[in-house]
Amino acid sequence: MADAFPFELVSPERQLVSGEATQVVVPGAEGQFTVLANHAPFLSTLKPGVLEVTMADGSSDRIFVRGGFADANPDGLTLLAEEAQHVADMDMNSLDQAIQDAREDVADAKDDAAKTAAETRLAQLEEVKAVL
Repeated sequence: MADAFPFELVSPERQLVSGEATQVVVPGAEGQFTVLANHAPFLSTLKPGVLEVTMADGSSDRIFVRGGFADANPDGLTLLAEEAQHVADMDMNSLDQAIQDAREDVADAKDDAAKTAAETRLAQLEEVKAVL
Protein backbone atom coordinates (compact mmCIF):
# COMPACT_ATOMS: atom_id res chain seq x y z
CA MET A 1 0.00 0.00 0.00
CA ALA A 2 1.28 3.46 -0.89
CA ASP A 3 2.20 5.91 1.83
CA ALA A 4 -0.48 8.43 2.72
CA PHE A 5 -0.11 12.17 3.28
CA PRO A 6 -2.40 14.93 4.58
CA PHE A 7 -4.48 16.54 1.83
CA GLU A 8 -6.79 19.52 2.05
CA LEU A 9 -8.88 21.20 -0.65
CA VAL A 10 -10.46 24.50 0.32
CA SER A 11 -12.62 26.92 -1.67
CA PRO A 12 -14.09 30.23 -0.49
CA GLU A 13 -17.40 28.47 0.17
CA ARG A 14 -16.17 25.45 2.12
CA GLN A 15 -13.59 22.80 2.79
CA LEU A 16 -14.23 20.04 0.24
CA VAL A 17 -11.62 17.49 1.32
CA SER A 18 -9.57 17.00 4.45
CA GLY A 19 -7.96 13.62 4.96
CA GLU A 20 -5.19 11.21 4.11
CA ALA A 21 -4.50 10.71 0.39
CA THR A 22 -2.12 8.39 -1.43
CA GLN A 23 -2.12 10.28 -4.74
CA VAL A 24 -3.47 13.55 -6.10
CA VAL A 25 -3.29 14.53 -9.78
CA VAL A 26 -3.44 18.32 -10.06
CA PRO A 27 -4.15 20.53 -13.12
CA GLY A 28 -1.26 22.98 -12.71
CA ALA A 29 -0.91 26.11 -14.82
CA GLU A 30 2.31 24.73 -16.32
CA GLY A 31 0.85 21.26 -16.80
CA GLN A 32 -0.64 18.39 -14.87
CA PHE A 33 1.39 17.02 -11.95
CA THR A 34 1.02 14.18 -9.46
CA VAL A 35 1.68 14.51 -5.74
CA LEU A 36 2.67 11.48 -3.66
CA ALA A 37 3.84 11.18 -0.05
CA ASN A 38 7.07 13.04 0.82
CA HIS A 39 6.83 15.27 -2.25
CA ALA A 40 9.57 17.88 -2.65
CA PRO A 41 8.46 21.43 -1.83
CA PHE A 42 6.53 22.82 -4.78
CA LEU A 43 4.18 25.75 -5.31
CA SER A 44 1.97 26.08 -8.40
CA THR A 45 -0.99 28.00 -9.66
CA LEU A 46 -3.99 25.99 -10.85
CA LYS A 47 -5.66 26.06 -14.24
CA PRO A 48 -9.28 25.05 -14.74
CA GLY A 49 -9.48 21.29 -14.81
CA VAL A 50 -10.24 18.12 -12.92
CA LEU A 51 -8.39 17.10 -9.79
CA GLU A 52 -8.13 13.31 -9.36
CA VAL A 53 -7.80 12.19 -5.74
CA THR A 54 -7.08 8.72 -4.36
CA MET A 55 -7.65 8.58 -0.61
CA ALA A 56 -5.84 6.28 1.82
CA ASP A 57 -9.02 4.21 2.30
CA GLY A 58 -8.99 3.38 -1.43
CA SER A 59 -11.83 5.70 -2.40
CA SER A 60 -11.32 8.12 -5.27
CA ASP A 61 -12.96 11.32 -6.40
CA ARG A 62 -12.87 13.77 -9.30
CA ILE A 63 -13.22 17.44 -8.45
CA PHE A 64 -13.41 20.38 -10.84
CA VAL A 65 -11.16 23.28 -9.79
CA ARG A 66 -10.82 26.75 -11.29
CA GLY A 67 -7.96 28.99 -10.28
CA GLY A 68 -6.02 29.01 -7.06
CA PHE A 69 -2.80 27.59 -5.66
CA ALA A 70 -1.27 24.22 -4.79
CA ASP A 71 1.29 23.95 -1.99
CA ALA A 72 3.01 20.56 -1.91
CA ASN A 73 5.74 19.66 0.57
CA PRO A 74 6.96 16.58 2.47
CA ASP A 75 4.24 17.21 5.08
CA GLY A 76 1.30 17.11 2.64
CA LEU A 77 -0.67 18.99 -0.01
CA THR A 78 -2.94 21.99 0.39
CA LEU A 79 -5.04 23.34 -2.48
CA LEU A 80 -6.71 26.73 -2.25
CA ALA A 81 -9.12 26.92 -5.17
CA GLU A 82 -11.11 29.93 -6.37
CA GLU A 83 -13.88 27.50 -7.27
CA ALA A 84 -14.23 23.77 -6.60
CA GLN A 85 -17.05 21.29 -7.12
CA HIS A 86 -17.34 17.52 -7.23
CA VAL A 87 -17.69 16.48 -10.88
CA ALA A 88 -20.64 14.23 -9.98
CA ASP A 89 -22.51 17.31 -8.70
CA MET A 90 -21.92 19.47 -11.77
CA ASP A 91 -24.84 20.56 -13.95
CA MET A 92 -23.80 20.23 -17.60
CA ASN A 93 -26.73 22.39 -18.75
CA SER A 94 -25.42 25.26 -16.61
CA LEU A 95 -21.95 24.78 -18.11
CA ASP A 96 -23.40 24.86 -21.64
CA GLN A 97 -25.27 28.07 -20.78
CA ALA A 98 -22.10 29.65 -19.36
CA ILE A 99 -20.27 28.80 -22.61
CA GLN A 100 -23.05 30.38 -24.67
CA ASP A 101 -22.98 33.49 -22.44
CA ALA A 102 -19.19 33.72 -22.86
CA ARG A 103 -19.54 33.51 -26.65
CA GLU A 104 -22.01 36.39 -26.52
CA ASP A 105 -19.62 38.36 -24.30
CA VAL A 106 -16.87 37.93 -26.93
CA ALA A 107 -19.21 39.15 -29.67
CA ASP A 108 -20.43 42.10 -27.59
CA ALA A 109 -17.00 43.25 -26.33
CA LYS A 110 -16.54 47.01 -26.73
CA ASP A 111 -12.73 47.12 -26.55
CA ASP A 112 -9.66 44.88 -26.80
CA ALA A 113 -9.34 44.39 -23.04
CA ALA A 114 -12.95 43.26 -22.69
CA LYS A 115 -12.63 40.99 -25.72
CA THR A 116 -9.43 39.40 -24.38
CA ALA A 117 -11.04 38.78 -20.99
CA ALA A 118 -14.14 37.26 -22.60
CA GLU A 119 -12.04 35.06 -24.91
CA THR A 120 -10.01 33.83 -21.93
CA ARG A 121 -13.17 32.95 -20.00
CA LEU A 122 -14.64 31.18 -23.05
CA ALA A 123 -11.45 29.15 -23.55
CA GLN A 124 -11.44 28.15 -19.88
CA LEU A 125 -15.07 27.01 -19.99
CA GLU A 126 -14.53 25.04 -23.20
CA GLU A 127 -11.47 23.40 -21.65
CA VAL A 128 -13.50 22.41 -18.59
CA LYS A 129 -16.20 20.87 -20.78
CA ALA A 130 -13.55 18.94 -22.72
CA VAL A 131 -12.08 17.35 -19.56
CA LEU A 132 -15.46 16.39 -18.16
